Amino acid sequence: MAQNETVKLIGSWSSPYSLRARVALHLKSVKYEYLDEPDVLKEKSELLLKSNPIHKKVPVLLHGDLSICESLNVVQYVDEAWPSVPLILPSDAYDRASARFWAQYIDDKCFAAVDAVVGAKDDEGKMAAAGKLMECLAILEETFQKSSKGLGFFGGETIGYLDIACSALLGPISVIEAFSGVKFLRQETTPGLIQWAERFRAHEAVKPYMPTVEEVVAFAKQKFNVQ
Repeated sequence: MAQNETVKLIGSWSSPYSLRARVALHLKSVKYEYLDEPDVLKEKSELLLKSNPIHKKVPVLLHGDLSICESLNVVQYVDEAWPSVPLILPSDAYDRASARFWAQYIDDKCFAAVDAVVGAKDDEGKMAAAGKLMECLAILEETFQKSSKGLGFFGGETIGYLDIACSALLGPISVIEAFSGVKFLRQETTPGLIQWAERFRAHEAVKPYMPTVEEVVAFAKQKFNVQ
């Protein structure tokens, strides 16, 4: 696939998964047309349905005649299709495998914990779900300390694959904290993640695309009809 083929990204401003794709494209300095699906949960464009007929979700990367779906898959594709620096995935085979493992842990375990907190029906269920989410974040804190090697990001000095994967948790956790009044990212338990989140949000490859906490909370209140 030629690098000069037309590139488009179907996404949604409120989607933490779309953020992953936009950060990856920015890091690689890829010029692309962004096609926003403003209310993708209620209404999906014909292009989205055609480009991702299986899951019907954003993001979808359109590279020439090809459609690449699923956010982590898109990030890996961008890293391989545009192999210039900076590398998103680590160059070392073991480090690449480790980054993929923890990214999958985030999507499988951490987001399941987030969904459990949101869907809990009673106090007992809420406490159990909150405990599971805190456990997931404690594991990610340990992973950050090992992966970063004392530097600013999971990837070391620069944003890498695991940083991009973990970024999708920031918006949902902000919403849960605002609705529940419970802090899940705490200085005493996740100091590294707190500092990492501040650095990540401020990064030039992230700031133009990442909604503020206030915007995400306002969107969630509208979505769930909460005053």
